[in-house]
Amino acid sequence: MAKKSVTRLVLIVAGLVAGTVVARRLGYGVGGNAVVRCREGHLFTTIWIPGASLKAVRLGWGRLQYCPVGRHWSVVTPVRAADLTEAERQEAAAHHDIRIP
Repeated sequence: MAKKSVTRLVLIVAGLVAGTVVARRLGYGVGGNAVVRCREGHLFTTIWIPGASLKAVRLGWGRLQYCPVGRHWSVVTPVRAADLTEAERQEAAAHHDIRIP
């Protein structure tokens, strides 16, 4: 690999790590199991690893992904746990999509 390619790869990985750290400090569960909300308002838990997705199409902060609650495809976005009620947290924990990133 050329030196230029290695430098680009290092910068991309550093950016993903920095973004993950910032998002976690803001209260989002990215970098592991995250509570997400689809466009219809359904809450569920998914594995959210920045820069990696086998079951979704990344769209910046959101992802086009299958919602196991409404059984439809939708754009989903992470939700801060602090913004949810206890009932909403339990609802999200009760619904988990497939266990691959």
